[in-house]
Amino acid sequence: MKALAVAAGIVFWTLVLGVAVLMFFPAGDEGEPVAVLQVDGAPPAPAAAPAAGPVGVDLPPGFSVTGPSMAPNAQQPRPAAPTLAPPGQGTTMMPVTPNAPPPAPPGPSGSLETPEGGSGTKVAAAELTAGIDQTGSVPLAPVPAPALIEESPYGPLPKIAIDGRRPAEVYARPSNYANVAGGPPRVAVLLNGLGVPGAPDGDIIKGLPPPVSIAYGAYGRSLQERVSQARAEGHEVLLAIPLEPNDYPAEDPGPHTLLTTLPTTENIKRLQWLMSRYTGYVGVTNYMGAKFETTSASLKPVLEEVKRRGLIYFDDGSVEGSTAGEIARDLELEYSTAQVRLDGATLDKALAELEAAAKAQGAAIGVAKAEPGTAKRIADWAGSLEEKGLVLVPVSAAMRSPRQS
Repeated sequence: MKALAVAAGIVFWTLVLGVAVLMFFPAGDEGEPVAVLQVDGAPPAPAAAPAAGPVGVDLPPGFSVTGPSMAPNAQQPRPAAPTLAPPGQGTTMMPVTPNAPPPAPPGPSGSLETPEGGSGTKVAAAELTAGIDQTGSVPLAPVPAPALIEESPYGPLPKIAIDGRRPAEVYARPSNYANVAGGPPRVAVLLNGLGVPGAPDGDIIKGLPPPVSIAYGAYGRSLQERVSQARAEGHEVLLAIPLEPNDYPAEDPGPHTLLTTLPTTENIKRLQWLMSRYTGYVGVTNYMGAKFETTSASLKPVLEEVKRRGLIYFDDGSVEGSTAGEIARDLELEYSTAQVRLDGATLDKALAELEAAAKAQGAAIGVAKAEPGTAKRIADWAGSLEEKGLVLVPVSAAMRSPRQS
């Protein structure tokens, strides 16, 4: 019986193997399968509407990934970017309205990509209150904004972005009081004397109200760090450039001073070196310059360069007979001058004069030298402005405030 079972098993498996051989290798078609299994990917997308996929991921040919957030949009052509003359070609660009900036996406790494010249919302004069301007945030956004940087042999230089944004607005401290008629009279203070030969320590600005603007020169170590720290405390910054005084070189503002005896090309090279020391400033102010500012042939090319780079020019009021105002009007350069010099010995009296000038004109700007005790005295004074019906604003906002006739 056992032998019979073994024989039956051998016969069964022989029949199974035989059937399998006949199925896969029929006679007359040796080496060819009966059927071929073929797997095709998705058909290739039309050339006019390439498939969209995640950024940085390349899909294999013939495959596509589509969905609600990835659908091609071939029916909406991208608008052409506006063409503007690059730096060095023309000086006819008009300032951009600070409170109506064009929309722009945030830049990488926290870079500042939207104008800060205003809050972005038009504020009625009745909503403006006296005291200390609280518009905007502290700290101000990090700098630089990549779209406003031109690389040069000296370092980064400011420029007007291709969409028209200017450093004069983008780096300014926001203020609802700019470009609005009415409301409390505006007072502004520029603290200068930092970043120049013999300057005090930068910590002297500690305690200043955020709307107080700061002027840094181009000398000293860690200037960018100082400027960034000032912005972190809410202060907008201006660049102080050394201009030739009457008794140069007995009185020397420092290396790279702009001189009336130099050709224009050399002065522009010096100016660009000075501009490249740090980024994040709204404009330029003079450091000395009794001779240079009264020599229009030397000053005009400098102010042309200032405008071409989207900056403002603020005259500290120390030069009698300065031609800066006349030249700025001809160039349509955003410009203003200080109404009051806030000297340390007579600071309280000078601050009262600043208040009177603001009430008479609608806005007034004073310049204070960075000295020990200055920050505390200005902070104490700023705390009294609300009861006086005045408001402390940044220099850029005071420059853009309508004046009373």
